[in-house]
Amino acid sequence: MITKFVTVYPGHIDLPDRGQDTTPANERRYSNEQLAAVFEKTEAIAKTMDKYGWDTLWLAEHHFQHEGYEVLPNILMLAVHLAHVTKQLKIGCGFNIAPMWHPLRLAEDFATADILTKGRTIFGVGRGYHTREVETFGAPMLDQDANRELFEEQVEIVFKAFDQESFSHKGKHYTLPPNVPYRGYDLKELTLVPRPIHLPVECWQPVVSASARGLDFMIRHGIKGLVGGGAATMAEGPIQAYRDAAARAGKQLKLGENLTVGIFFHLANTREQAIREMTPLYEEHVKMFAPLGFVPGVTPAQVAAVARRGGWAAAGVPTLDHFMRLGAWFAGTPGELVERLKQMEERYPGMEHINLSTSLTTPQAVMQEQFQRVHEEVMPHFKGR
Repeated sequence: MITKFVTVYPGHIDLPDRGQDTTPANERRYSNEQLAAVFEKTEAIAKTMDKYGWDTLWLAEHHFQHEGYEVLPNILMLAVHLAHVTKQLKIGCGFNIAPMWHPLRLAEDFATADILTKGRTIFGVGRGYHTREVETFGAPMLDQDANRELFEEQVEIVFKAFDQESFSHKGKHYTLPPNVPYRGYDLKELTLVPRPIHLPVECWQPVVSASARGLDFMIRHGIKGLVGGGAATMAEGPIQAYRDAAARAGKQLKLGENLTVGIFFHLANTREQAIREMTPLYEEHVKMFAPLGFVPGVTPAQVAAVARRGGWAAAGVPTLDHFMRLGAWFAGTPGELVERLKQMEERYPGMEHINLSTSLTTPQAVMQEQFQRVHEEVMPHFKGR
């Protein structure tokens, strides 16, 4: 039963133009002043969500994006600030990219945020998908097997540090503590200082490929899953696969339990108006994510087309309507969104959180207006039941 409304905001600035006929993604470059404005925007969004009863604002860790799409490099530091300018809103790390961290620095920073925000920071980990980011920090991204291997060992260390008063670890990538003398004795164990106060630590991870290995790893560590706007709304596959992984571990879950599904949404007084307003936002999303493999079904020729101005129809680039029919995107009236969410409740009876996200590059004022409309016209049909 849906009771908690969340959103993912990856940290885009207010771009001066949007859509296929505007500035190509690789030609976008903004001043430091413009990029730094994202923090004021994020604070305004957090205050709006807090005012209107949203449960969680999920932020994304990204680096080096002079294009202005995802420009929040330290979401734990930002979470501490946002928790002090809001009253109830939770701040989710969606996600800290583990291969770009030393696992103990990540564990320490989260523990600090957990304490300073009184448990309102939610932990989240991911493997990353930008080669420019992950490889620049010295971790593998092109080699997916190496990336997963490193990620899994790092997460194991993080949970040891969270859950055990003292711990040690010996693996392929890390030996913790190192075999060194310290103040008159040989170092054998470490203690994370501080450890989180709110235990066990709630942790979330994106579900992308929904491989058996990845899902078994999540279940083993009690990690919940965010299924982004796409796979899960198009088919039950990843959600059923998560429940199957739980069953393999001897845990019985309802379909959708410990998961949330992402939908990109835009509300207006008519469906036609919503589609008209959302189309340039959708097209900007495609410009950003198609070259990274996150727009299902596009061909190499179509990826090349979205790197240029216009001409998408001739190249056969999928339209917003295509993904609306598949369920990953929604443009319509509040009543139509309520109907869609009711259908999802029936399909996934264990799901409590719904991730309604405005599309990448949605301007601040539009985001705030959309969050208010959900509060006034959608949430009353779900919350407090």
